[in-house]
Amino acid sequence: QVRLVESGGGLVQAGGSLRLSCVASGNIFRNNVMGWYRQAPGKQRELVASITSGVRTNYADSVQGRVTISRDNAKNKVYLQMNSLKHEDTAVYYCNADLVVTGRPSYNYWGQGTQVTVSS
Repeated sequence: QVRLVESGGGLVQAGGSLRLSCVASGNIFRNNVMGWYRQAPGKQRELVASITSGVRTNYADSVQGRVTISRDNAKNKVYLQMNSLKHEDTAVYYCNADLVVTGRPSYNYWGQGTQVTVSS
């Protein structure tokens, strides 16, 4: 069974930093695109950043220059370093991964989410 487990969320003052981590576990054969999404109250879930296995990155305009996504392919981990946090970054952050489990086709998996709250 594949699981994505996030950590690193919490309460931070505006202008501060947080580093989110996500580890994928299970019988993973190949780890393709990994990413972070967020969902604020009353809003749709949106992409924050993604990174391919070849470490090509993509960022939402709202976080460009403040956020860095990285990954450790050997450990099936993805990280999100967030700096200069703003109140509007407050949301539940979800890890997402496109994984190939041994003997199965590629499938998209979600973590349970971690709360990030930025106080103004």
